[in-house]
Amino acid sequence: MRTTVNINDSLLRQLKEDAARTGRTLGSLIEDAVRSAYQRRPGAEADLENLPTFGGSGLLPGVDITNMASLRDLMDDGEPLDAIR
Repeated sequence: MRTTVNINDSLLRQLKEDAARTGRTLGSLIEDAVRSAYQRRPGAEADLENLPTFGGSGLLPGVDITNMASLRDLMDDGEPLDAIR
């Protein structure tokens, strides 16, 4: 499945170098790292309890879930990325 994530430039550079050095794709390297981190979590095997849901009618007006840039802007409340780090 395709998805978009934000990764620190320095970390991404290291990941790309490691992927090239080991003859792997960047995607497989990241997938293995996430899988490994996820499996080491305490209680990772436990079932998650259902979270409560509240009434609603879907997305807020003006929210376009197909536009990552606009979603980031909404979530970051208009703050520049460097200001939130």
